[in-house]
Amino acid sequence: MDRGTTTSGTFTSSNLNPDTANDKLDDASRAAHQKADQMADKASEQVDRMSGTAHRAIDSASEWASNIPDQARQMQTRFTETANEQIRAHPIATVAGALVVGYVLARLTSSNNSRNDYS
Repeated sequence: MDRGTTTSGTFTSSNLNPDTANDKLDDASRAAHQKADQMADKASEQVDRMSGTAHRAIDSASEWASNIPDQARQMQTRFTETANEQIRAHPIATVAGALVVGYVLARLTSSNNSRNDYS
């Protein structure tokens, strides 16, 4: 076979137009740039959307965390009020309970001291 012939037919250098090839290459390059720009725009929109979601989540967590001290104070106040009510309602039982707890703690600490003496 000579240079100007292919298996599918005749192909000579006169069939190629350099201007047409350059135009096609430019068109393909423009199309590729347009697609890349479209993809970048979509990616930018997604990043903006995700950033907004992250900011809302952080704001929500910050608000929740700032309420914790107030909630702790409220719980402490409720516990104190409940304890005071129970003490006022049952003063003898409260004193008896305190004496029992004191006795048990004294026995536990004194038994630990006596064990250390034998070691």
